[in-house]
Amino acid sequence: MPRETGRKVIAQNKRAWHDYHIEDTFEAGLVLQGTEVKSLREGRASLVDGYASVEGGEAWLLNVHIPEYAQGTWTNHAARRKRKLLLHRKEIDKLASRVKEGGLTIVPLQLYFKDGKAKIEIGVARGKKDWDKRQSLAEKQAKREMARALRHRTR
Repeated sequence: MPRETGRKVIAQNKRAWHDYHIEDTFEAGLVLQGTEVKSLREGRASLVDGYASVEGGEAWLLNVHIPEYAQGTWTNHAARRKRKLLLHRKEIDKLASRVKEGGLTIVPLQLYFKDGKAKIEIGVARGKKDWDKRQSLAEKQAKREMARALRHRTR
C-alpha cells in the first residue's frame, strides 16, 4: 500500500493549452534522481520551455526545469537535464509516428504525484496560429461573461 494516495499536482503548463491544439494525451512515468524527487515534493518545477522527443526507441523529456534541492550536497542534480520517460513500447511507437507526420510536437502538460509516484502528462500538439489564439481567448472571455451574467441573474 503506497504512503500517499490520490493525485497531487506539482506543476501545470497553461501556456501549452494557449499555444497548441492538444490532439492526444499520455501519462508517463519519469526516471528521477533522489534530489529531484525531494525538490518536486517541495512543489518546485517549471514545464514552460519543456518538450519531449523520441530517440533510439526511447522517449526523453528535455528542458524541464526542476531546481536543485536546497539541502542537497555534491550529489545534487542538474536543473535542466535530459530525463527518460517511462512508456509502453506501443505508446512510444505511436508518439514517434505522430511526430514524424510533421507539424506536431510533444509537450508536457502537467507534472504530478499519483499514489506517491512522479508522473507527467504529455500531449501531442499542433501549434496554433495567432488568429487561433485570439479566437480562443475571445471564446473563453465570452463564456466567463455568460457565467457571470447567469450567476448575477439568479440572485
